[in-house]
Amino acid sequence: MTEVTMTVNGKQMRGEVEGRTLLVSFLRDQLGLTGTHVGCDTSQCGACVVHVDGKAVKSCTMLALEADGAEVATIEGQAAADGSLNVIQQAFQDHHGLQCGFCTPGMVMSAAALLKENPKPTEAEIRHYLEGNICRCTGYHNIVKAILAASGQEVAAIAAE
Repeated sequence: MTEVTMTVNGKQMRGEVEGRTLLVSFLRDQLGLTGTHVGCDTSQCGACVVHVDGKAVKSCTMLALEADGAEVATIEGQAAADGSLNVIQQAFQDHHGLQCGFCTPGMVMSAAALLKENPKPTEAEIRHYLEGNICRCTGYHNIVKAILAASGQEVAAIAAE
């Protein structure tokens, strides 16, 4: 067992991990941050997206040891200090960008990374960016609308699918 230390959602966290422990397992099992979901175990679904040192990462593809010393942000750290939803989360709610909610944490984290890189993405750019995230409920239409709304853009013009 090896000790890892990382800053998770602004708080210093430590834990003992085996060399094969995935970051998603460390976050969920040791830190109790269960908002990061395990959906496929093959890095295809995107339900486990977190930010490591400011970059979106599928946490099922990264060992916890690789995040030693890193800044990690999870869905639990996205809300405002008073517990209110951030602009992306609120847009997902307002535009019905979720149904069962399983993919939502990964979608929100991916959207946050996209909007950091590209504050005013086009519909096509959003759809391209989300190719690594799978949603089996919504068909992506409302997710795209939510991300457009979170970026401050008009959503009425987006084509129905």
